[in-house]
Amino acid sequence: MGKTMLSVLFGLGMIVAGASAAHALQAGGVEVGDLDTGSVVGQPFKELQVDASFYAIEIGNMKTWYPPTTVIDFKNRPGAPVLLKVTNNSSAEHGFQLTAAVTHAAPTVLNTTLVLKPGETKYIGVPTSDLFYGAGNVLSYRCHLHPAHVGGQLVMLK
Repeated sequence: MGKTMLSVLFGLGMIVAGASAAHALQAGGVEVGDLDTGSVVGQPFKELQVDASFYAIEIGNMKTWYPPTTVIDFKNRPGAPVLLKVTNNSSAEHGFQLTAAVTHAAPTVLNTTLVLKPGETKYIGVPTSDLFYGAGNVLSYRCHLHPAHVGGQLVMLK
């Protein structure tokens, strides 16, 4: 009886330990908001430096997210969350999707989407640990509403 009880308690302990370890791998997820009201992992957006800016633009009849490639060097950067500024400078509504799901299929992979009206700006706050967990070094961004629009890549140097 004592051995059975001990093995049951040990099994429950292993399940609880495994579940808590899975939650510890991510710091809190992506937060989207305005500069004045948004925050990520308890830090207000207005106290963070913008690490990269993305713009929906129209060049002739081509619609694209600019710049086509963005690089963030984490070797010379403090460990604060990453703050991205996303602005729709075009005349129509556009989506913005930032994801690593193109190359990684884990259910915890970074995947955020938002829709911007013409002239609208939003900020995306991402804990540094969430960028690299299950994502590798490259994230893709594109308009998820219009698959024909040109996207780009966010390259992270560790």
